[in-house]
Amino acid sequence: MLHSSQGGLPEPPEAAVGPVDLAARVDDALAVQALAFGLAEDEIGVRRHVMLRHAALRHTRALGATTPEGRLVGFVYGMPNDRTQWWSTVVHPYLREDGLDHWLSGSFVITELHVHPRWQQLGLGRRLITEITDTATEERSLLSAIDTDSPARRLYHHLGYRDLARRVIFPGAASPYAVMGARLPLARPR
Repeated sequence: MLHSSQGGLPEPPEAAVGPVDLAARVDDALAVQALAFGLAEDEIGVRRHVMLRHAALRHTRALGATTPEGRLVGFVYGMPNDRTQWWSTVVHPYLREDGLDHWLSGSFVITELHVHPRWQQLGLGRRLITEITDTATEERSLLSAIDTDSPARRLYHHLGYRDLARRVIFPGAASPYAVMGARLPLARPR
């Protein structure tokens, strides 16, 4: 039996990546996000409303990572950027300041990407983000991530994302974010 670095627990089972009905699995997705991102109960309610609103949009695409038993252990969703949506209106001034607001056109935005902590460091996040962006018709991708040196940000940099704006403040967020952009297709490891 293989053991992980997480207290001698056996390695988690393989998870398959494929399309997921975000609206139908919203509570499962939020459970993963709450563990991966450290959400409080009040934040979960707000994010549930936002996720359901996004799931209803025509161009939203979602992938999930599920165990053979059907447990959702990771997910990603995104959509072509719309300059009139909240996220875009918040990041626009930061990008415009450095002459990078053209990134808001022709971009596929990764709205959320989360992997259950027990399934992290196994390549699921990489698979989710590369598979969803591989189907994008846009020439580039955007995302925002907490502006710290984290495994997520290291993954994004490794995939070809670069920092377009740092210290971005989203209303209600406790920490500043970085807005990152990459040309598609994303870089692959050699």
